[in-house]
Formats: sequence, structure tokens, C-alpha cells
Amino acid sequence: MSGPMSLEPHGAEQDTLALRLARPPRPRRRPRWALDDTTLTLRLPRQGPDEEAVSELAADLADRIGPAVHPYEVAALLESEGMTASVIKERYGHPNLFSLASALYARVPRTFPEPPPAADPWRPDTVRCLLRGVLFALPALAYLLTAPLWRVDRHAAVLIVAGIASWAWGQALGHRAHLRLVVGRREAARTLLTGSLLGAAVATGLAALLAGGGPVTAVGAAQSLYLAAAGVLLVLGRERLLLAALSPLIAGAVVLPWWEPGPALRAGLPLLALLAALAAAGRVLWAGLAVPAASDGPRPRLLSSLPYGLFGLAAAVLVALEGRREPYAVIALTVSMGPAEWLLYRYRGWSVAALRASATPRGFLLRSAAVLGLCLSGYLLLLLPPALLVGSGPAALLPLAAALWTALLLQAFGAAWPPAVLCLLAAAGAGAATRLDLPPGPAALPAVCGVTAVCLAACAVHLLGRPSPHS
Repeated sequence: MSGPMSLEPHGAEQDTLALRLARPPRPRRRPRWALDDTTLTLRLPRQGPDEEAVSELAADLADRIGPAVHPYEVAALLESEGMTASVIKERYGHPNLFSLASALYARVPRTFPEPPPAADPWRPDTVRCLLRGVLFALPALAYLLTAPLWRVDRHAAVLIVAGIASWAWGQALGHRAHLRLVVGRREAARTLLTGSLLGAAVATGLAALLAGGGPVTAVGAAQSLYLAAAGVLLVLGRERLLLAALSPLIAGAVVLPWWEPGPALRAGLPLLALLAALAAAGRVLWAGLAVPAASDGPRPRLLSSLPYGLFGLAAAVLVALEGRREPYAVIALTVSMGPAEWLLYRYRGWSVAALRASATPRGFLLRSAAVLGLCLSGYLLLLLPPALLVGSGPAALLPLAAALWTALLLQAFGAAWPPAVLCLLAAAGAGAATRLDLPPGPAALPAVCGVTAVCLAACAVHLLGRPSPHS
């Protein structure tokens, strides 16, 4: 190898290069057992997926793989289960996580189960609603206890006017207090404190102006103060505290059929209930004022509460006109305000369910109208037995109840001006017909209330038959 080597084609070096080529060895004959052993050795390394193991894994995770819309979701599921790369290769024979995820996604059919039903955000508190209806009627026991001490019929007009003023003021104040309650409890308490004192002063002043002084002014002041205190407790959700404050009235009325309490107790029990209501309201307001002030934003305009006050004025006039004809019917109507509030919550909850079940705006409109008809007819059917029990004609009481309930429904959704205007027109028409003895006479009130109820129902179908107020 010390001299030069020729590298020409077909030269002698070709033999040397040929000797260095790696050639496969010639197969040798082996015994049968050796061939079997070789075959087993070649099959030990897995050359593809283990279909049986993959099928078992798909069966185990089928309930979670079925809702997946892409294999990547299955890959995320496998990672959350702690699947490692070595397990994927050794146990299932797949090269990586995404290969196994694609195989599982292809094996399991797509299933899209319905989501669990959401909780009803408008589920009413039945006990609270019924208690509020009772609380609306319980103050009438004070007039029952004090009836022998003074001529209620002679001074009824004074108390009715003061009551109408308190009712209208309370509706507007309650709306404004709820707006302030969104900001903070301290702000709502401050609004209620100022507004309730001012409202009681206005109502008392009207009573004194109409009565010209005398004991009836004191009764009007007591009535106004109680309505102010009760409004505070009801707005802040302290119904049970108000019920406890009225316990002297309840005790006195319960024993009245069997025992004559005498003038002192007849006057003292209502006074004690008034003082208890004032003390309860003061305590609740004091607790609200002790809360740290929230970041006070822009205050709502006073005009935003005006339609609520006008509706309260119109509703009080209509109820007073009905009470002039059927006093006991007013008690039945007052107690029914508890179930009426319960049905208002039910309407909102059922409307949300109807919205979820509807696929088109027209379908929701029909469902919404059906829910409205169901709730309104349920309220009137509930009021029918008490109306018959007190001897009031259903034709006179039910139209008024329908108008009031539908107006409250519209107010609950923020549509305050339509019920305020329609109820004011109804109160003006019925009041003029009653005062001036215009035709159709006693039938004017139910006729006007019936027309108003139909108009309010049409407004409710138009305004609330769209998805936006319920979303």
C-alpha cells in the first residue's frame, strides 16, 4: 500500500472495493422451534394501537367524551385524568396524546345533553306574600276597637282624604327608596326617614284643614304616622316586626266578642300598637343609618317616582269609591294583595321559562299572553269566594281587582306611565259619575274599571310580549 493506487473504472481496485461491501448473510436452515422463537420475538414490539384497551377507555369516558365538539376537548380531558405519554404508548399503542384523543373522539357518538334547569330567580316567598296581605288589612282593627268612642261615620271623609294622601305619597316614596336601596342601605334609610316624616306631615295637615281642629285631627295624625311607619318596615322587608307591633290590636280584637275591654283599653291598645310601630320603624332606620355610606352616584330624579305616586292616588280613589258601596269588599280586596304579589312573582318566573322554551318572537308572544291570562284569571278566581262571602257582587269588585293587578304588573317592569294615566282617567270618570249622579249610576265604577282593565291587559301584552323586558 506504499505506492499509488489506480482508481480508473474497471481497474483492479474494483475487486478491493467489492470485498468491502456489506452483504446480507445467506439464510441458514434452523430447526422448527427456532423459527417459532424468531416469530415471537418479532411480534413483541407493538406495531399499532391496542384496540381493545382503547375501546375500554372509550367506554369508561363515554359520558364525558360524547358532548365534546372537537378531539382537542378529549385531549384536555385525558390530560386532566393524568394520562402520561409513556402510558399512552405502552398501554394503548398510540404515539401521542392527540392520536389517542382522535381515536376516542371517533369511537364515541356525539351526545349533547340538555343543561340542568336553572334556578328560578323569581321564586316567591309564599309566607311573606301572605303575611303582607294580612298586614294591609290588620290596621282596620283599630277602627273596630275605637268605634264606640267617636262617630267614625261623621269624620270618615276626613280620614279617607288623609288616607288617600298617605297612600299616594307612600307609593312614590317606596319607589324612590327601592332605587336608593340599590346604592346602599344607608341611602335608602335616609330617604325613608325624610320622606316618611314629610308625608305624615302632609297627610296630617290635610286632615286638620278638613276637620277644622278637634279630636279627629289627632286620629288623622295617628293614622298618618302609622302608615308612614308601616311603609318603612314594608319597604325594608321587616314584615314580622310590623306584625309584632300590631299584636295589641290583634289581642284586643280577638277578645272583643266575649269581653268588653272598656274605654281605656279601647283607646290604649291602638295607641300602644302605634307606638310599637313607630319604635320598630325608628330602630330599623337607625340600624340603616349606622351602615357606612356607599359610593353615592347620581340621585334618581324626583319625576321618576311621580307616576307611581299618581297611580297610588288613582288606586286609592277607586278603592274608596268601591268602599263607599261595599265596605267589606275593600277588606277582601286588601287581603288579596298578598296573593296578588305572589302571582306577580309567578308571572315573572313563568315568563322567563316561556322565553327559554320559545324559538321565535311570535312563539314567545303567544306564551307570554297565555301566562298573563293564567295569572290574572287565577287572581280573580281567588278573589271570587271572598267577594261572594261578604255579599259584594263579583261584577263590581273583579274589574277593579283586574285593573289594579295589571297596573302593578306593568309597574313591576318599569312601565309606570301607562297604568298611572289609565287609572287616573278611570278614577276621574268614576268619581265624576258618582259625585254628580251621572248615568249609568252605580254601574259606572265597574264599567270604567272593566274598560281600564282591558286597556291595561292590552298594554301588558304589547310591552311584555317581547323578550327584552324578561332578559
